[in-house]
Amino acid sequence: MAVIGTFRPSKQGGWEGRILTLTIDRKVRFVPNDNRQSEQAPAFLALVGWSRIGEAWEARSRGDNSRDFLRVQLFDPIWPEPLRGALFPAPNGLSAELVWSRSDPTKESGRGP
Repeated sequence: MAVIGTFRPSKQGGWEGRILTLTIDRKVRFVPNDNRQSEQAPAFLALVGWSRIGEAWEARSRGDNSRDFLRVQLFDPIWPEPLRGALFPAPNGLSAELVWSRSDPTKESGRGP
């Protein structure tokens, strides 16, 4: 996994910070989705300025040391598939890291070892 963003709590709720990769360098906000129509709707909207670039859903990790996080999906016209990651708040809640794990296309297609 690679850390591609660092965030801090927003005064309006949600998170604000910066995503930095080889092709992305943007300030991003995750704002609460106040218009959720169902439980499956995203809990947060990812915004650059006022443009919606993705969504995030609340989740909880499994195991003995489970913790809350956001499952993130971002859209970038350069990438053929949405960028998927997870926003993990620090235990003190004063910061969060966005991590991305590149999927292995050979495993997804059933090819390879």
